[in-house]
Amino acid sequence: MDEPLDDGELAAEVVINLVKHFEGCKLKAYLCPAGKLTVGYGHLVLPEDGIELGQTIELWEAEAFLYDDIQIATRGVMRQVDVELHPFQLAALVDFVFNLGSGQFGTSTLLKKVNSGDHAGAALEFKRWIFAGGKPLQGLARRRDAEAGLWISGHAMTTRWSEVLIS
Repeated sequence: MDEPLDDGELAAEVVINLVKHFEGCKLKAYLCPAGKLTVGYGHLVLPEDGIELGQTIELWEAEAFLYDDIQIATRGVMRQVDVELHPFQLAALVDFVFNLGSGQFGTSTLLKKVNSGDHAGAALEFKRWIFAGGKPLQGLARRRDAEAGLWISGHAMTTRWSEVLIS
């Protein structure tokens, strides 16, 4: 029998599945809706990657970029969040930062609401981030809905377990 996942493993598993679902895997480098060179599971191509528009990578390279990018996004969240998070909440924020970047998150009202403990307000903030290239995108709206749902379910689970443990 498999051992249960710890909180960090659970968050990682959830965010990997979330990113793969919303990004899909494109092995041929392309320009995303925001006009940025992208490949694999939404990896923003950096100059040091040595990848050009139209170039094809291997699946193992896409997977390596994915895991590196998730680690970077996780560090970005952990550096900026001052409160304890349920694994689903962590996964929601890591997916958000994976998609938008740590800088955008760091100056967002979402982060302010997270750090102030305003769970309902934070859930609503996810839904404001649906634009790319100045246009609302249905795919981003679906992604933000999924993140907000994870955020709220994590809060509900934490609150419920706190009530059970206290009583």
